[in-house]
Amino acid sequence: MTPLSLAHLTVLDVAPPDLFDLAAEAGFQNVGIRILPAAPGAVSYPPSAATAPAWRRRMADAGVGIHDVEFIPLTPEVRIGEFAPMLVLAAELGARRINVSGDDVDAGRLVDRFGALCDLAANVGLGVDLEFMRFRVVGTLPQALAIVKRAGRANGRLLIDVLHLFRSGGTAEMLREVPASALGSVQLCDAPRKDPTDAGIVAEAREGRLFPREGELPLKAFMDALPRDIPVGVEVPTGSTHPALGHAERAARACTAARELLASWQPSR
Repeated sequence: MTPLSLAHLTVLDVAPPDLFDLAAEAGFQNVGIRILPAAPGAVSYPPSAATAPAWRRRMADAGVGIHDVEFIPLTPEVRIGEFAPMLVLAAELGARRINVSGDDVDAGRLVDRFGALCDLAANVGLGVDLEFMRFRVVGTLPQALAIVKRAGRANGRLLIDVLHLFRSGGTAEMLREVPASALGSVQLCDAPRKDPTDAGIVAEAREGRLFPREGELPLKAFMDALPRDIPVGVEVPTGSTHPALGHAERAARACTAARELLASWQPSR
């Protein structure tokens, strides 16, 4: 059975360590945790030396691990060294990867910053996944792959969010051309085929997704283009599409829907 990770955005109001129990009860083997804000003042749950032991105990009791932590926007102002203490704590909690976005129009500087973060993360055994989103500077699969290739770090890879892939014009054929060594993780969800336009794309990503196989994205084609060992997460914030769902039901439906999709998965490599 493919291990599944519950991306924190699916139930962002649920703080660790309660997140661990919720994920386990829904059927997930791992979680993602928003330990750093995606934007100034946004929701995040940074661990500390005081809270980390309690988090580890709850994870052990629940039987779940941490696949990834997030989120670092690589802006022109970012200071990579400032993240060292948080990366140490993330590694001590058992996290495997940290997710970042590309938010700098100076491609050379962005490559340097991504590479520097990869080096810092490698010191504590973490990988770094670059996530592309149409509404950010690095908005497409080819753009993100170019950054990863230019940085040339073994632990620097791509995070493929299927919604962002589709909305940025990505195809299964494009995924098949990406070297397996450049693929870090994939996140599942669904959505209508109709584009929400630039005016609505951020809201869709943050609160308007659908559960896998509930919409019209070519999910099977996307998954079949990926290697069988790629870590799989589920990111389905449904605040506007299913506003009546509680956190536990949302997580459970996300897990069940992903399992149903993966039952017909035929990885290409």
